[in-house]
Amino acid sequence: MKESKSLYWKLSAYFFFFFFTWSSSFSLFSIWLGQEIKLSGAETGIIFSANAIFALCMQPLYGYISDKIGLKKNILFFISILLVFVGPFYIYVYGPLLQYNVILGAIVGGLYLGTAFLAGIGAIESYIEKIGRKYDFEYGKSRMWGSLGWAAATFFAGQLFNINPNINFWIASISAVVLVAIIMSVKVEITNDDMERADSVTLKDVGQLFLLKDFWFLMMYVVGVSCIYSVYDQQFPVYYSSLFPNEAMGNQVFGYLNSFQVFLEAGMMFLAPFVVNKLGAKNSLILAGFLMAFRIIGSGLVGGPIGISSMKLIHALELPIMLIAIFKYLAANFDTRLSSVLYLVGFQFASQVGASILSPIAGKLYDSIGFRQTYLIMGVTVLCFTVLSIFTLLNSKKNKGTNPNADGLENVV
Repeated sequence: MKESKSLYWKLSAYFFFFFFTWSSSFSLFSIWLGQEIKLSGAETGIIFSANAIFALCMQPLYGYISDKIGLKKNILFFISILLVFVGPFYIYVYGPLLQYNVILGAIVGGLYLGTAFLAGIGAIESYIEKIGRKYDFEYGKSRMWGSLGWAAATFFAGQLFNINPNINFWIASISAVVLVAIIMSVKVEITNDDMERADSVTLKDVGQLFLLKDFWFLMMYVVGVSCIYSVYDQQFPVYYSSLFPNEAMGNQVFGYLNSFQVFLEAGMMFLAPFVVNKLGAKNSLILAGFLMAFRIIGSGLVGGPIGISSMKLIHALELPIMLIAIFKYLAANFDTRLSSVLYLVGFQFASQVGASILSPIAGKLYDSIGFRQTYLIMGVTVLCFTVLSIFTLLNSKKNKGTNPNADGLENVV
């Protein structure tokens, strides 16, 4: 019990400082690209597309290695070391390269950011979810601290950006040093059974996932629903800041809004397991899809900072429900030996595939028809895929007890 509590707090602290590092360097990323690097909407779309492409290259690799090494913390240690250099990378490498050549900068930046953050988060989440199942603490309550870390950094990000964007990047590197210290202190008992489960994972097992129609139906939901929220978020700060008398005020208020949203998200992350247990994994995914469609369509219909802020805050409800429901859905319907592969490929990888295709398209639409009209198109797309998923996703309650590979919903968070 004492060991479980210690691991919960250490891994919760790891979540906090990982998201603090990520938020410090990335929450105003599109504003940095537009206002500091002077990129157009289309060029910014290319940057996000490159990030997504490199992330999706890393996700299957992270997933297979994570399942193959089981409960060893090697990948988290690697990511932590990588993040220590995030500040110097932005200031001395990424920014100058983008100003010299957008494509070259996109490639180098995509390799670093895709590996460290966009694919790294999936590896971290799947690892801590495994530890939560082994040591009997709720994943959602641990992940809540990640949201608080993001909110804490974002609260000051807008003000610091107006002083000097580089301050945020240096803070990110300092936070990453703490991250290294935390992961070095984590000790996990690895039993013979744990080692046998990990050793039994083969590439053939992974390949067989792609023969399952239910796996493809899940990925269809992810591409058509969940990945669009990331595309929506990419250049949202640019649109939001444009609604204010000047960019500096917009940047500062967005920092406050984003921070408040993530604080709400943290509270919802605590409550989400109860909601998902009550509704079931499939129904929770459908609910998250409808909330997302409402938010994105609403963003295209409302006007002014107050209206668009209200729409943005709905994110705090949908994301925790979707994240918890995904883990429950995977555990209920697929082989839990492949939990990292399932999450990183079935959810994260599919999201990045969709984002790599949709990001440049969205960027061009922003430039040609404007943000509000683009949001309407995105929202209707999400709505259509959500309705379709009512008929394609598995009903976990019906399949629970019939799937020999399912551990059951109650063990997930």
